[in-house]
Amino acid sequence: MTQVELPRNTPPEDNHNKPGIQVAARHAHIPPWKWYDYFTFNVDHKVIGIQYLVTAFVFYLIGGLMALAMRAELMTPDSDVLDPNLYNAFLTNHGTIMIFLWIVPSAIGGFGNYLVPLMVGARDMAFPKLNAVAFWLNPPAGALLLGSFYFGGAQSGWTSYPPLSLVTANTAQTMWILAIVLVGTSSILGSLNFVVTILKMKIPSMRWDQLPLFCWAILATSVLALLSTPVLAAGLVLLLFDLNFGTSFFKPDAGGNVVIYQHLFWFYSHPAVYLMILPIFGIMSEVIPVHARKPIFGYKAIAYSSLAICLVGLFVWVHHMFTSGTPGWMRMFFTISTLIVAVPTGVKIFGWVATLWGGKIRFTSAMLFAMGLLSMFVMGGLSGVTMGTAPFDMHVHDTYYVVAHFHYVLFGGSVFGIYSGIYHWFPKMTGRMLNESWGRVHFVLTLIGTNLTFLPMHELGLQGMPRRVAMYDPQFITLNQICTYGSIILGLSVIPFTINILWSWIAGQKAGDNPWNAMTLEWTTTSPPAVENWEVLPVLTHGPYDYGKNGHNAVLETGETAIPANS
Repeated sequence: MTQVELPRNTPPEDNHNKPGIQVAARHAHIPPWKWYDYFTFNVDHKVIGIQYLVTAFVFYLIGGLMALAMRAELMTPDSDVLDPNLYNAFLTNHGTIMIFLWIVPSAIGGFGNYLVPLMVGARDMAFPKLNAVAFWLNPPAGALLLGSFYFGGAQSGWTSYPPLSLVTANTAQTMWILAIVLVGTSSILGSLNFVVTILKMKIPSMRWDQLPLFCWAILATSVLALLSTPVLAAGLVLLLFDLNFGTSFFKPDAGGNVVIYQHLFWFYSHPAVYLMILPIFGIMSEVIPVHARKPIFGYKAIAYSSLAICLVGLFVWVHHMFTSGTPGWMRMFFTISTLIVAVPTGVKIFGWVATLWGGKIRFTSAMLFAMGLLSMFVMGGLSGVTMGTAPFDMHVHDTYYVVAHFHYVLFGGSVFGIYSGIYHWFPKMTGRMLNESWGRVHFVLTLIGTNLTFLPMHELGLQGMPRRVAMYDPQFITLNQICTYGSIILGLSVIPFTINILWSWIAGQKAGDNPWNAMTLEWTTTSPPAVENWEVLPVLTHGPYDYGKNGHNAVLETGETAIPANS
């Protein structure tokens, strides 16, 4: 392999590994980042990853408080806590914040930015400045959403279907649209960066069948975002024109077509489910082998299933519209495609369970949340299969059965996965270990709270309780009270997690460079990593999951060569 020494004045963004070149150590004297650097326009992918994670968690707390307020309102059938208009605004912005400012930014922006360059052996993302711009589009988007409450708040649900969105809180609805366009632009910029980084910047010694499964998941997610996000942006811009400039794209009384908006919205917003869950699948594929001390079962099947979900996921959106005058042939086609998309997901579940089978499982907090995700996501997936069939979906459409389904998938799936990833990579990000006892308390409260909150909603939906309403028939009061008690436990579960994070970050046990004895490249550098990740770029000598193979039982081995900077 050719070796070269870069000039001392080479700018950081030019110091990326090129095919066939081993880059020498450089800038070893650069001091680590200070705490205030995380509040600046910083181009280091690790800083940006933590900026995404912390900002997203703040919005998670805000969205969670909105959910608790709504559940307090639903303790009784009458409107006695929130004004109906305020309830609608909370409902709209809770869903918007949790999807666009919590799950997507933390799963893709947070973990993706922090880990992808480390996992492929790069010193940074392909376009560092563009990466920073992508993050800094998110805080203004959040400010627009929260600022919209001054004007009454957007009140038409996170789907913002016209004509309802055209007649309620015009200014607030406009701010909502602008916020989503900003977040969508951030997603497009970030996705472009991920695709180029993975395809062009992995170290030459890494074959494609040695690429970590998290990177496969991020690659599939990024392609999906690049294909679907512009469609949502187009629909929202047309809605913005209807609101403010007198056009009539979606005004039925002026010849507009509201169903076209639904097609534009769901062409993005069902793939958005995979934008939220595919990175979490990648996290699962990294956490489970490490803590089970076994090679991942079916590496190629899991990798290719991510690409299959990316492809098939573009052809399932109409199952959200079975009650929107959809013709019979279209219902049949999208019923079949919806059932097909469950197959690659099942491949992943089977691979993870087979990896656990016979493994030397360490029940760390990361592993507990990963195993909790398996049970939660399987339950959400099964209810999703039922709703993918048109006859059943038409029966439970817009009932609490739908609410139960997507919360099991997105909270029981995505949020459990985010927690698992934080417990797994926190030592790498901070150099400190999280407290495992507090982690177990956090897991137990989250597991109980999730099931107590969302499991009864299946029965509420089957009995016919509509969603998105503040007042309901008194026959539903008992199940709603159980859901509210569960939401309180779920809210309390965040307290030990937050205390654990803050205390451990300041004074937690020192972690060392590789506390889990993992085998992917991010564990070959210091904890936390140096500014440019490695003094010397590693050379891969084994696969990322080769536990027990070729003598790699516990400790990661790397080959490192470089020309000293002063030679």
